[in-house]
Amino acid sequence: MDFGTVTVEELKSGFIFKEKDSTYSCLICNESYQQGIIYPGENGVLYDAQYAIRQHIQSKHDSMFHYLVGMDKKYTGLSDIQKQILLHFKDGLTDKEIAKQVDAGSTSTIRTHRFKLKEKEKQAKVLLAIMDLLANDTVEDELVKVHKGAKMVDERYAITEQEKLKVLTNYFKKGLDVPLDAFPSKAKRKIVVLQNIITKFNRERKYSEAEVNQILKEVFGDFVTLRRSLIEYGFMDRSNDGSEYWVKG
Repeated sequence: MDFGTVTVEELKSGFIFKEKDSTYSCLICNESYQQGIIYPGENGVLYDAQYAIRQHIQSKHDSMFHYLVGMDKKYTGLSDIQKQILLHFKDGLTDKEIAKQVDAGSTSTIRTHRFKLKEKEKQAKVLLAIMDLLANDTVEDELVKVHKGAKMVDERYAITEQEKLKVLTNYFKKGLDVPLDAFPSKAKRKIVVLQNIITKFNRERKYSEAEVNQILKEVFGDFVTLRRSLIEYGFMDRSNDGSEYWVKG
């Protein structure tokens, strides 16, 4: 999930509405529901698309609160003890009850954690405001959008439009519609090159391995490396038996 492209409200709800194809899509697993279609629910009840996506999140992922709290520290900034305490807050436990559950020693320790979490909340609000103001004023060095299938979003994806153009120019010296001159060794450059290569596939269809190979052969001689990299970096996915390939996201 790329949190940089969604709003706080969308994170809380757990889904986004894609205007392009009028679908509600789950942020966790990408399950989608088409607007205008009625979906069967429990006990014969019928749901519209928006209600169906909400029911999906509740039944398949428990709640966005639990999912977000359970994420890695690099996303939440929360320590393990803070995560435990937040879960107990959610369950409605008193500070005294929580102190026993997490072996924190005393209710005063829990109150200290509660205060620190409130301070984090204030800091987060200020940072959101700062970044929003910065986004409104910044017109250059915009970062390239991370593709939805990305398996691990880190510094490799901190690519500006200017950097992207430079990489494409270096590796597609005769133009983007002609064969690749060389496949880069550095991950950051690979991502840029793969972003261009994946545009040669139709997102609406599935391909056999032979079809994928044929398309990639026209891009670069070592089509096996390209195919493997498209899977590795989450641009494509395939069936367990390798008989079908498709564009992710």
